[in-house]
Amino acid sequence: MKTVHHWIGGRTVEGASGNFGPVTDPATGEVTTQVALASVAEVDAAVQTAKTAFETWGQASLAARTKVLFAYRALLDANRDAIAELITAEHGKVHSDALGEVARGLEIVELACGITTQLKGELSTSVSTRVDVAAIRQPLGVVAGITPFNFPAMVPMWMFPLAVACGNTFILKPSEKDPSAANKLAELAKEAGLPDGVLNVVHGDKVAVDALLHHPDVAAVSFVGSTPIARYIHTTAAANGKRVQALGGAKNHMLVLPDADLDAAADAAVSAAYGSAGERCMAISAVVAVGAVGDALVEKIRERAEKIKIGPGNDPDSEMGPLITKAHRDKVASYVHGAADQGADVVLDGTGYTVEGFENGHWIGLSLLDNVKTDSDAYRDEIFGPVLCVLRADTYEEGVALINASPFGNGTAIFTRDGGAARRFQMEVEAGMVGVNVPIPVPVGYHSFGGWKDSLFGDHHVYGNDGIHFYTRGKVVTTRWPDPSEPHAGVDLGFPRNH
Repeated sequence: MKTVHHWIGGRTVEGASGNFGPVTDPATGEVTTQVALASVAEVDAAVQTAKTAFETWGQASLAARTKVLFAYRALLDANRDAIAELITAEHGKVHSDALGEVARGLEIVELACGITTQLKGELSTSVSTRVDVAAIRQPLGVVAGITPFNFPAMVPMWMFPLAVACGNTFILKPSEKDPSAANKLAELAKEAGLPDGVLNVVHGDKVAVDALLHHPDVAAVSFVGSTPIARYIHTTAAANGKRVQALGGAKNHMLVLPDADLDAAADAAVSAAYGSAGERCMAISAVVAVGAVGDALVEKIRERAEKIKIGPGNDPDSEMGPLITKAHRDKVASYVHGAADQGADVVLDGTGYTVEGFENGHWIGLSLLDNVKTDSDAYRDEIFGPVLCVLRADTYEEGVALINASPFGNGTAIFTRDGGAARRFQMEVEAGMVGVNVPIPVPVGYHSFGGWKDSLFGDHHVYGNDGIHFYTRGKVVTTRWPDPSEPHAGVDLGFPRNH
């Protein structure tokens, strides 16, 4: 059986704890790989390696850093298929979706390639007589990223390229459910010329996570995952004096007004709700139909959902793959099973779906629930699977109030032909990312990604300008060089004057 070990100091380091976790092929249900789970001592060894590497990498020129990043970008581009195949084998998403994940990660690598302009400081000359003030940004040191199973390549690439471009060294703790992509990213970074110890991958469970959160030499922690864990990460890391950005869960709403193009809205709802089997923090999981549009919209969604082909991710004909684990599949199914008892109309029930020849895979079909109540489990919880809830609202105002009452505020969208309504929505809705006739408004790399309320803990969003600010800290330098002809001024006990 294949074993995934740690990557520390530019080489594979075999796990020494004696603990391993299973990695399953979601399409077959078979355990194909085991992953080493790090002890506290192993995490400390990785941190010490990164700390040593920071002594030189933190002082490396911007030209040296960007040279590596440009080479890294080229290697990632050349290895898109290989990375996507690892994602499909361990996560289960279809190959085209895995390729899309790699492409979105590459956007942040490209942003990091241009770090020279992003790290330019500010200078004010002659703020007083022969006094200049400069503002500069410097790296933090050793930083860590804890990433989720649903995007095993993209989310790590949202973090470490910017972190190392800014001069930090990085410890990546990926999900133990699909660990191989992370090692591949690290191996390619070494091939691109990244010095040993700058990027390290430590696999593990809560033991490894807590070791990073409590380690005195880890200056900052980035996290993407569920809201309860994000809250824990934020509280624990902050209590240990660390800078934290912790992105949590979501319940993303799509508001459909009566004037919307219903065919476009239905296409968008199906793509955004069921793509990647709903295992996206930006998935649309709740459609709010306004006025009399609901019945027609639900029928159009049903017609499209019934045609989606579900199968193994490496089958070119498959449009949706399995869920990551059997336990998660069963949990998702439980929401559909209980929906009718809580007042919903079950338009589509995908819980009994299987794929011929792959009966032991973690399969589930597409489910569509109509007339869902806001106090039902299917609405309140982040299901993280291919289940779409449709709620009804009589007016625009009622629909926005419904959305804003949610404790989550990650992403949202409105479908309408009315520019005034769209502008009003983007100003009034309480969410960090808003789409206008765009169902999954994930920002491009040079804008930052992040939500509001229980979808984000910490002050900085991921990547973009927020990411650069998160991985650096500001310093202001005030300089005075007396003119050679200036007479000695003597002692002045007053506060320095700026005029």
